[in-house]
Amino acid sequence: MPLNTDTRRTADEKEPAATPAEPAAPETSQEAASSEAPAETSPETPSSPTPDETSPKTPSSGTPDTPGATEPVADATEPVAEGTRTDAADGAERADRTDQAGDTAAVPGAPDATPAPAPDATPDPAPAPSGPLSRLRAARRTWREGHPTAARVLRDGVTVLAAVLVLAALLLPNRMHMRPAQFVRIPVEALFGAALLVTLPRRWRLLAAWVCGLGLGALTVLNFFDMGFYEFLGRRFDIVIDWALLGDAKSYLNDTLGKGGTTAVLLGALVLVLVLIVLIALAVVRLGELLARHRHTTGRTLLILSMVWMVCAVLGLRIDGVPLASQHSIALARSRAEAVRDTLRDEREFAKTAKADAFGNTPPAQLVPDLRGKDMMFTFIESYGRSAIEDPVMAPGVNKTLAASTEALAKSGFHARSGWLTSATYGGSSWLGHSTFLSGLWIDNQNRYRTVTNSDHLSLTKAFRKTGDWDTVGIMPGVQKGWPEAKFYGLDKVYNAFQMGYEGPKFSWSTMPDQYALEAFQRLEHGKKRDKPLMSEIILTSSHQPWAPVPKMVDWGEVGDGSVYDSIEKAGKRPGDVFYDSTKVKQEYGRSIQYSVTALTQFLQRYGDKDTVLVFLGDHQPVAKVSGDGADHQVPVSIVAKDPKVLDKIADWHFTEGLRPAKDAPVWRMSSFRDRFLTAYGSTPHPSKG
Repeated sequence: MPLNTDTRRTADEKEPAATPAEPAAPETSQEAASSEAPAETSPETPSSPTPDETSPKTPSSGTPDTPGATEPVADATEPVAEGTRTDAADGAERADRTDQAGDTAAVPGAPDATPAPAPDATPDPAPAPSGPLSRLRAARRTWREGHPTAARVLRDGVTVLAAVLVLAALLLPNRMHMRPAQFVRIPVEALFGAALLVTLPRRWRLLAAWVCGLGLGALTVLNFFDMGFYEFLGRRFDIVIDWALLGDAKSYLNDTLGKGGTTAVLLGALVLVLVLIVLIALAVVRLGELLARHRHTTGRTLLILSMVWMVCAVLGLRIDGVPLASQHSIALARSRAEAVRDTLRDEREFAKTAKADAFGNTPPAQLVPDLRGKDMMFTFIESYGRSAIEDPVMAPGVNKTLAASTEALAKSGFHARSGWLTSATYGGSSWLGHSTFLSGLWIDNQNRYRTVTNSDHLSLTKAFRKTGDWDTVGIMPGVQKGWPEAKFYGLDKVYNAFQMGYEGPKFSWSTMPDQYALEAFQRLEHGKKRDKPLMSEIILTSSHQPWAPVPKMVDWGEVGDGSVYDSIEKAGKRPGDVFYDSTKVKQEYGRSIQYSVTALTQFLQRYGDKDTVLVFLGDHQPVAKVSGDGADHQVPVSIVAKDPKVLDKIADWHFTEGLRPAKDAPVWRMSSFRDRFLTAYGSTPHPSKG
């Protein structure tokens, strides 16, 4: 039988196709398909299979259960899927396959000979983005593809802004007053950082970029803190101890802006800080990736800039007095590290210093014997600094008030001597000035203040209490919460802002006008008959910033419960209208000093007698907006008394006569006043060891 013979030959030729190394199987399949065609289309072919056709050796049967019928078709599709044949062979083979597929379909029960598509021939559609971030990325990709020019401009613009932000952060000074020349220097930190990022593998480069970026962001925030502290306190921000002052800043904002305004300011500041730090970090990461993509160009550029930086550094080249070769951020970081070390060391050493006291073991009978029987008043006028007396804007009005008050006191039998003290603080933190003056120690930070006020060190006011010959009292209109420091100051009784019967309005931060506080002092303590003289510590607050509105003097008999000040407060200027104008704020500050001095000296004229001794001074200079950049820390101090013997005791101090100290009057450190005062009035030193 010719058909069976051909079939057996085809099967024999097909066997090698099972071996991958033999590629001839497709041609055998074509022959098999050709030999099957006459049998399928011949009219003589019976409709039912013959024994020969169903034999396992006969591959021409179209039944699915017969392996030989399907193998040639499957082998015929392999070259298409693998794509290993030439174009000409593929074309001929595709034509043969088409004929074969049609012939095969005509055989009842034959399997589908249409080749299945290769797995990778037609890729599945990409799945739709499933999350917000994925959708955002897809939308961004679509936009970039649709707007290539705009995308390129935006990309380059963001990169330029990132570079500007990083350079500005590296060169930003920590003072408010900046010069353009400070931002056209070559920062060595940028050169080191770029070299580091270029050499690192991507994973470590990203980590290093984030660390450097966050560090630079934190340093930038600290620079802004420095700006504020220099502007208001005349010193830099101490990252160890100054966080405690944020609570006082919040209280100040509450008093001036209200709780709503304070919350808005604090939240805004927090958001700005976080955004700034994150933006700087992202900018560093972006620049690091850009430099790494252009590694060779970056290397050449860094080499050139490094040579330029070294030449500028060696030759000391400057622009507008600023070195072109900058190490600004490194210097700031180093100085902050040194400040932290100094702060921690100072805290340990000062604790020992506070224990050593020249008058620590002096017996009570040997303390201020020359002031026995005198009513002593130690009074601080808030922010009363040398600038009030010498600044051309404020001085005319203040000096006129000092001259008039000196003359008025003289008519009442009082005389004064005045000099200068260098305060331990500037622009704020009044308690540091108070404690420095009264303790005889230099208290210029919060750690020292806590240390000394928790010690047994002898304060000037406590010396009077220690004698047992004075009653001691504190008039503290600025104290609005618990004040445990009263023990250190040796005060038997303290009147805070809520204990003086005031029913009038606040004047910005000041809880009550100075005239009311003094009148309350007279009513509550000074005017009472007592067995002992009175020693008082009085804090006057009407000259506290923002110096608007400023109270006015009223008739002493009309002070009452303070309601008389309602109309005065309403008619006064608002802080926002004054504080941000350099001329107006100076004028209003000067008016506040005039008011405080007038209230105090009129009180002395009205209620003082031959046994009254007044020592009054400023606690610190006003902020730089008023006193000027680089102003000293000097404040006036005056001693006023009717008894000439009191002033004779300080004749060797060479203080100026009157309430206005001369320009060349003695200048002492504020911490030296306690020992000089105790010695002048007969106290005998008996030191205690640290």
